[in-house]
Amino acid sequence: MAYALLAGLQIGIGARLGLGDAAGRVANLLLVLQFPLVHSGLLSGRGRRWLVRLSPFGHGSTLAISTYVVIGSLQLLAAFWLWTPSGTVWHEPTGIAGVYQYALFAAAWLFLIKALADAGLAVQSGAAGWWALLRNRAVDYGPMPTTGLFARCRQPIYFGFAAVLWTAPTWSPDWLFLCIGWSAYCVLGPRLKEARWEGLFGEHFRAYRTGVPYFVPRIRR
Repeated sequence: MAYALLAGLQIGIGARLGLGDAAGRVANLLLVLQFPLVHSGLLSGRGRRWLVRLSPFGHGSTLAISTYVVIGSLQLLAAFWLWTPSGTVWHEPTGIAGVYQYALFAAAWLFLIKALADAGLAVQSGAAGWWALLRNRAVDYGPMPTTGLFARCRQPIYFGFAAVLWTAPTWSPDWLFLCIGWSAYCVLGPRLKEARWEGLFGEHFRAYRTGVPYFVPRIRR
């Protein structure tokens, strides 16, 4: 993902698969749509049942979180690897301005990694499922995250993901198309997540929601 964004999404193999301009644009649209649709769909009631069925070794309930992370990773790989480049690049970073662009891109990645850590790396990486299987215990999802970056906004992972997209130093029509599509998901998708949180944590989440902004982190407490 990082390498593709640095290249302005000009490294995908879509053209080598024989896709023409029109077919490539349709394929790119499907690659943009597949991530939010499947990523959110698997967290629905029916999607969770599919995760249980897809998980290996007859331990569906335990390994569902691990299977979910693997599928999400493969979705990201597919989006950037199978992309059909337009061949048009609007801007490439150069000089001192380019140094600042690369620094901003790196800072966005650090923000995203910190948000993932604050949410619990074992869950976010899928390791929680394998660790629970190894110990023959139920998966420990941990408490609802409210500290670190989660004290600044309720959805720092989605904000960090959008920031990584928009701070990519190489600009192209491909990059802009992806940014618009996935940023819309980053803003709207967490509404479904928060509905689940409210069902799980009840008044605790409602009190947290009242005191913490939704998407853009606040500077001061």
